[in-house]
Order: sequence, then structure tokens, then C-alpha cells
Amino acid sequence: QVQLVESGGGLVQPGGSLRVSCEVSGSIFMIYGMGWYRQAPGKQRELVAAISAAGSPNYADSVKGRIAISRDNAQDTVNLQMNSLKPEDTAVYYCYAKVQATTGRNREVWGQGTLVTVCS
Repeated sequence: QVQLVESGGGLVQPGGSLRVSCEVSGSIFMIYGMGWYRQAPGKQRELVAAISAAGSPNYADSVKGRIAISRDNAQDTVNLQMNSLKPEDTAVYYCYAKVQATTGRNREVWGQGTLVTVCS
């Protein structure tokens, strides 16, 4: 079984910074792409950032220049460093990973979500 566990969400003031992390655990042979989506109240889930197995990042236009995604392949983690946060960044942030399990099966696995609230 493969699991993703997020951490690091919380309350931050506008202009502040926050780092959220996600650890992949379980019977994994390989991790391919990883990334973060978010869902604000009353809105659809949207991509925030993604990172390939080789470490190439991709960002939503709304977060470019403010958010950085990184991954640690030795620790099987993906991180999101968020700076200059705005109230509109308030959402539940979900990490995902595309993995190949030790069974050989390819899967897309999601975390349970971590709430980020930006307000004064």
C-alpha cells in the first residue's frame, strides 16, 4: 500500500511564508511526477505546481515567482515553499505522486490534504 502524508499547513498573514511537505511511503519501486493541487471553498481543484522525476518544475501562472516546488528523492518527499502569500492562496493543498509499486502497477496516489489559511 502506498500512502502520502502532508504536513506544514496552518494560518499565516498576508505577505508571509509557509512550507508544506509531503512524504510518500509504502511498497514503492519508483516515483515519477509529483506535485501539489489546491482547492479553495466553492472552487474546483487546480494545479499549483508539479515536478518531474528529473526535477523540472512547472507552475500555475498565479503562483509563479512566489512558490517553489522541490523534491528529495532520497527521502521520497515533495515540498512547496510559499512566499508572499495572499488571501486568495487560502485552500486545502493536496499532494500527489505518480508511482510504480513493487507489484509493477502504476498508480496516482493522493494525500489527505492540508489547510493553508492566509488572513490577517
